[in-house]
Amino acid sequence: MKVILLQDVKGKGKKGDVKNVSDGYARNYLLKNNLAEEATNANMKALEAQKKKSEQLEQQEKEEAMDLKDTLAELTVELKAKSGDSGRLFGSITSKQIAEALQKEHGYKIDKRKIELDEPIRALGYTTVPVKLHQEVSGSIKVHVAEK
Repeated sequence: MKVILLQDVKGKGKKGDVKNVSDGYARNYLLKNNLAEEATNANMKALEAQKKKSEQLEQQEKEEAMDLKDTLAELTVELKAKSGDSGRLFGSITSKQIAEALQKEHGYKIDKRKIELDEPIRALGYTTVPVKLHQEVSGSIKVHVAEK
C-alpha cells in the first residue's frame, strides 16, 4: 500500500515522503496513529501543492535575506565601552550587545545566535562581524567600539 507520511517515522522516512509499505503496517500502525495517509490521487495533488507553496516561501525568505544582507553591509553599529590606556576594553562586546544595539539604533531584529562572533570584541575600533541570515546567505555588520 502506498502512503504519504504526515510525520517523520523512524526507519521509514521523513514527513512528506511517499512510501510503499505492507498493508498491515499501514492500517494497524501508520493510519491508526495518524502518522500517514493513503496515497490517493487527491492526496498526491494536495502534497504537490503543499510542496510548491513551501518552495515559494523558501525562495521568498531567501530573497528577503539577500535584501537584508545588502542593507546590513551599509550600516555601522556604534557601541561604547570603558577601556584602558592601550585601547583594550575592561570588558568585552558580545553578540547579545551587538544585536541589542542593532535593534535600538536601526530597528533590525536579528537573533544573537545568528551573529557569528568567534570570540568577544576586546579592543576599540572598527570590526567586521559575520552574520548568518539564511542557510545560504551570510552577511556582515560593521561594529564601531568607542570609548565611554
